[in-house]
Amino acid sequence: MDVDDEENMSSSSTDVKENRNVDNVPPKDGGGQGAGEGTQLSNGSGSSSRKRPLEEGNSKFRPKKRKKTPGPVLPKNALMQLNEIKPGLQYKLLSQTGPVHAPMFVMAVEVNGQVFEGSGPTKKKAKLHAAEKALRSFVQFPNASEAHLAMGRTLSVNTDFTSDQADFPDTLFNGFETPVPSDASFYLGSNGDGSFSSSGDYGLPSSAVVSSLSQSPLPTPSSYPSTSGKNPVMILNELRPGLKYEFLSESGESHAKNFVMAVAVDGQTFEGSGRNKKLAKARAAQSALASLFNMQLDQTPSRQPIPSEGLQLHLPQVLADAVARLVVDKFSDLTENFTSPHARRKVLAGIVMTTGTDVKDALVISVSTGTKCINGEYMSDRGLALNDCHAEIISRRCLLKFLYTQLELYLSNKEDQQKSIFMKSERGGFKLKENVQFHLYISTSPCGDARIFSPHEAAQEDQGDRHPNRKARGQLRTKIESGEGTIPVRSTTTIQTWDGVLQGERLLTMSCSDKIARWNVLGIQGALLSLFVEPIYFSSIILGSLYHGDHLSRAVYQRIAEIEDLPPLYTLNRPLLSGISNAEARQPGKAPNFSVNWTVGDTGLEVINATTGKDEMGRASRLCKHAFYSRWMRIHAKLSSSLRSKILKPNLYHETKQGATEYQTAKECLFKAFLKAGLGAWVEKPIEQDQFSLTV
Repeated sequence: MDVDDEENMSSSSTDVKENRNVDNVPPKDGGGQGAGEGTQLSNGSGSSSRKRPLEEGNSKFRPKKRKKTPGPVLPKNALMQLNEIKPGLQYKLLSQTGPVHAPMFVMAVEVNGQVFEGSGPTKKKAKLHAAEKALRSFVQFPNASEAHLAMGRTLSVNTDFTSDQADFPDTLFNGFETPVPSDASFYLGSNGDGSFSSSGDYGLPSSAVVSSLSQSPLPTPSSYPSTSGKNPVMILNELRPGLKYEFLSESGESHAKNFVMAVAVDGQTFEGSGRNKKLAKARAAQSALASLFNMQLDQTPSRQPIPSEGLQLHLPQVLADAVARLVVDKFSDLTENFTSPHARRKVLAGIVMTTGTDVKDALVISVSTGTKCINGEYMSDRGLALNDCHAEIISRRCLLKFLYTQLELYLSNKEDQQKSIFMKSERGGFKLKENVQFHLYISTSPCGDARIFSPHEAAQEDQGDRHPNRKARGQLRTKIESGEGTIPVRSTTTIQTWDGVLQGERLLTMSCSDKIARWNVLGIQGALLSLFVEPIYFSSIILGSLYHGDHLSRAVYQRIAEIEDLPPLYTLNRPLLSGISNAEARQPGKAPNFSVNWTVGDTGLEVINATTGKDEMGRASRLCKHAFYSRWMRIHAKLSSSLRSKILKPNLYHETKQGATEYQTAKECLFKAFLKAGLGAWVEKPIEQDQFSLTV
């Protein structure tokens, strides 16, 4: 950014234009202003050399360049606002301190007999801050959002949420230092209903920390936008001078490094992560500002976390970043710091369990990779092959394995009962102990409805839906055999048959978006375990990239909001949805044909050939239906008296699943909800797949 050449300059003309340029605001009338601006920019010196290229046909060069910026005119910044109210103000340079490579300027302006000072790394920014202070002195705003609007700090309207660049203002207002009750209009709701109020949705005690609950997921900026003033580190330094930032750790693969910095303020330690130390420092400072001074970053609605409806035990962004870091670090441990040949992957997923309010007590339950499904000719009629090796589907199967282990732990002896996550339910069977929560992390948006629209957005989020394929939003989609990507289900009900698939019909598998929506109704425990335990739901779904609140919420629950007649204990779960601060880079290149999985307690990774659904030696996976049914039978032998639904003599896998009557009723409600919403019919696997018993 250029430093101003003159120390005392009238804001009536040049400043307004240069700040309009800073704000990427196209001029209202092109030609005339362009020529005049060229003259003014010369500042009276060297005007002939500056004018010549403008006279040689380039007089419209500047306005044209600015007009390339899409989107409407952005709000005026403080300098422009002040100039309209008080034209002709003079700004004076009071001081310049600091080294040559990092100067600090202090500018002053006199308004209504009062002098206002502002500081910044350039004279422009210093003027901007002086203007902000002057504005605040005599302009009254009824609430924070209107103040932000006047200061030009509105939500960014021209965003590309797949980009690594920042589109959020990093300036935080010391004018709003004193913690005040949250204003519901401070954040716009992702679905236009104001659902992102700063703290009202959380059942937590009111304190300074509560105000930071809605801290938004930060995009990953390479530099701060020029429209802003101070970054969080500078502001925190003004409020608490002399703070020391400590480098805690460096992790992640070479293309997606993650640094963690910490700062201690008022006896509390705040951490921040980013792909470089500077960014990590800024995020640590932002965390402190949000918690201690009630300062929030204003942001695009679609980037903000969508809180869950239930009890919130954690700050959304703190939780999201911690879960992502835990999963990536565990994958690093399992792959010798990503050097193992099986570290190659397109998508990484994992599940983290928390048992209280402290994220430090979190435990990684599973880690998995994969993007492919079984080839039809390798289907198993004995439950020995994995049909779907997409990372998040495998992670959920790992969670099932963990749940079986925890049930077995409860049944082993009295001492181990205390260690289990399960407790006896007064309604029969078992339920999770209080405050046990599961959090799903996926390195990118799940395939299907959540991902299909994510890289394509209208330039303005409030212009309405103009996507050419918008009518397909919400549709059920299937993965296709021997390929990546998804296709919409047919308009008529599709019944897959065993012989049809073996003869060459492509085997269809429901997309990950659809399966997650299913888990949000039926629970993640599946039909077999529902005979023992009450429904278990994810508390949060966290994406490492391509997070878009509207699309993700629609895909995983909003599109079936009209679901009816669910049996007792079953509900439409609305988990916390969030992106992460340090968004993962896109993984270019060909996807590997293998999928790896690890569950807590395993000694190492299991590597599965996604095409065959078995390992490279042709052995069945530890996550296959047959393995789980064996464990289920052993537990059933001990528990037959306390089943939630009675099964006299279990035999065929399919029949046992059908015995979970409430689960099957909930499943029918789910399928009806999709049909009623016009989103298509669920495609099930050939029934022969589940017609096996353990005596075979």
